[in-house]
Amino acid sequence: MKLDRFDRQLLNLVQEDAGRTSEDLAQRVALSPSAVQRRLRKLKEAGVIARHTAVLEPRKVGRPTFFIVSLEIERDRPELLTQLRAWLAAQEHVQQAFYVTGEADFILVVTAPDTETYDALMARLATENPNVRKFTTNVALGVVKRGLTIPVPLEEED
Repeated sequence: MKLDRFDRQLLNLVQEDAGRTSEDLAQRVALSPSAVQRRLRKLKEAGVIARHTAVLEPRKVGRPTFFIVSLEIERDRPELLTQLRAWLAAQEHVQQAFYVTGEADFILVVTAPDTETYDALMARLATENPNVRKFTTNVALGVVKRGLTIPVPLEEED
C-alpha cells in the first residue's frame, strides 16, 4: 500500500493515542471525519495498522516487575527455532521477543507480578525447549521510556 502524507500523519497520531476521535484526527490533518475513517479502515485492512491496544500504568495494576532476558540457544536448527519462537509467542508474560545478532540469540522483555512467577516461567522455558543453552536476566529498576511507536516520516523515503 502506498502511503501519502495524510496516511503518514494519521499513523503518527493514532500511535500517540488510538482513542482520538475521527473529528479530532480530521481537524489535525485537515480532512473530513468520514475521510479519516475511510483511510484508517483501509490502513487496517492492508495490515499497516496491526491492532489497537491500551498502554497501562504499571503502578495502577499491581506494579509488575520487568525482566530483560538474553537467551542463547545451542544450535540453529530450523525446527527447534520454530518451536522456540512459537513457545515464546504463546507466553502472556513475554511482552516482546527479538531474534538478534551478537552474543545472545534472543532478547526478551518479560513482565511478571513477582520473581516466583518469573522463575516458574523460565524453568518451563528451559524444560520445554531443549535447544535453550542459557539465559541471563536483568531486572529493570525503573522505566525511563516505554513504548511501541514507530516514527513514520511524513514524506516517503527513497
